[in-house]
Amino acid sequence: MNILFVADPLPSFKIHKDTTFSMMREAQKRGHQVVACEMTDVRWQQGECVSAHVHDIHLTGEATDWFHVTASHRADLKDFDAVVMRKDPPFDSEYFYATHLLSQAEREGAKVFNSPSALRNHPEKLAILEFPQYIAPTLVTKNEQDIRAFHAEHGDIILKPLDGMGGMGIFKVGADGLNLGAIIETLNLGGQQTVMVQKFLPGIAQGDKRVLLIAGKPVPFCLARIPQGGEVRGNLAAGGKGVAQPISARDREIAEALGPILFARGLMLVGLDIIGDSLTEINVTSPTCFQEITDQMGCDVAALFMDAVEAAL
Repeated sequence: MNILFVADPLPSFKIHKDTTFSMMREAQKRGHQVVACEMTDVRWQQGECVSAHVHDIHLTGEATDWFHVTASHRADLKDFDAVVMRKDPPFDSEYFYATHLLSQAEREGAKVFNSPSALRNHPEKLAILEFPQYIAPTLVTKNEQDIRAFHAEHGDIILKPLDGMGGMGIFKVGADGLNLGAIIETLNLGGQQTVMVQKFLPGIAQGDKRVLLIAGKPVPFCLARIPQGGEVRGNLAAGGKGVAQPISARDREIAEALGPILFARGLMLVGLDIIGDSLTEINVTSPTCFQEITDQMGCDVAALFMDAVEAAL
């Protein structure tokens, strides 16, 4: 098979932990042709199919100089056996436009994972509100007084922007409300920007767990991202320590409830973020943690993913 990965620039990959790299490596191991492009390479011209300037690549197995480009050419996306959308956030206007180009490619016959329409319809922070039985008290608003009322009710709270990634822009406010006004001003831009507010979950001390769903089924191990050095953020990008572990009974309950629903909507790969017993985010754009789980637990997550892609074709 020819598999096209729409991703960030290949030289930017940190291959010792990059999930897209692990997918590529597994695809090549199975004899598939690995092809790559960036979002900027995708185009749609009147009277033509959606196409991209792409690079056939070979993974060398080396830690540096890890890939060679064997050919570069323009190709219609419909002519690939699979298109794997792996562009990292942020989900900005350019990402949004890219999903529309990919939707057109789907109409022309391309098989895209995750489905571009599903990417548009599942904003990673807002999506949890569809499943209120599994989440902690949560508020989404631009209104300062709503936030203050939520704080008065719940005491310790977390505030974060809807378009943040990697723990960016996350603030904790204690029961004393110290700096709440300044934080609201920073995040809501005078009432012009929407903010998510959640009750603080002490379970973060044991980690912000990334539970992976592949084709609607939970991977049996998760990665607990444990805050370090006085941080309240467990994100690896914010210095969290990744500790792989078996999923808990509650993790499995949440995963098995949401998995079939999300898979039916075209989400082949999903990363659920769970703190304690509560779902906090549903990651769909570019879920990670394959290599950490594989390295620590021996569960070959990339193989599970490639099994699912092959089964879907």
